[in-house]
Parts: sequence; structure tokens; C-alpha cells
Amino acid sequence: MKLHHLKPAPGATKPKKRVGRGRAGAGGKTAGRGTKGWGARHNPKLGFEGGQMPLQRRVPKLKGFTNPNRVEYAAVNVQRLAQAFAGGEVDPEAMVAKGLARKGMSVKILAHGDIDVALVVRAHAFSAAAKVKIEQAGGRAEIVA
Repeated sequence: MKLHHLKPAPGATKPKKRVGRGRAGAGGKTAGRGTKGWGARHNPKLGFEGGQMPLQRRVPKLKGFTNPNRVEYAAVNVQRLAQAFAGGEVDPEAMVAKGLARKGMSVKILAHGDIDVALVVRAHAFSAAAKVKIEQAGGRAEIVA
């Protein structure tokens, strides 16, 4: 099978209609365009639907744009860390094991809630308030590369 062997399935295409061959011929005189007016004299604009609201204006528009360089983080609050861990070191793998974050995602620690456990937390990002809360509880916040 080669590219020049390909052809449309039988019945998929029709021959172009030959119009405008005199009054006696089928499709002659006005050639299926009616009488007078824009449609008889010109090709209508692409997408013109006879005065009906065209598809491209009926469909709602999407505002703004999506940043292709956005880094998506799994957000974990300090309150959840305090509930899940009694102490020691916490890294993204440990958070995934406890069900706080999803595997393969970067983790960001946020400051919602209170923490009273001294934890050494390793994550990809910290909010400023979360860092302060972890350090006030006697722990340490370390950024993972």
C-alpha cells in the first residue's frame, strides 16, 4: 500500500455540480442561487449563516490564558503535618506514604492551623508563615531541590 494507491471509499465523494449552462439545463439560469441579492452576486463570507448568529459567535469565549511554565504543587498544611507525624524528619516520600500528597508532585507547605511538634520538614516550597510556625515549634524547614 502506497500513498498514491489511497482513494476515498465508494460513495464518499460526489462529482462537482456543473451549474449555469443556460435556461434549459438543470441548474441553469440562476444556478441554484435564487434571484438577486448578495448571495446571487457574490460568494458569501466564510462562516456566514444567512443572518443566523454564526457558530463562532454563538460559542462562549474563554478568558485569559494558561501559563505553560506554571509549577503545580501539592499543598500540605502544617496542621496536617502535626496530626500525621509525632516528630523527626518529614520528606515528600513520607507525606506520600501518609496520604498527604500525591506521588510525583512537588510539595508546598502552607500555614493553615497550628503545629506543636518539632519536625524537620523537607519540601519543594514553603509559605513564609508556614516556615515561621515550623521554626516556632522547634523544628526546621529545608527546601528540597
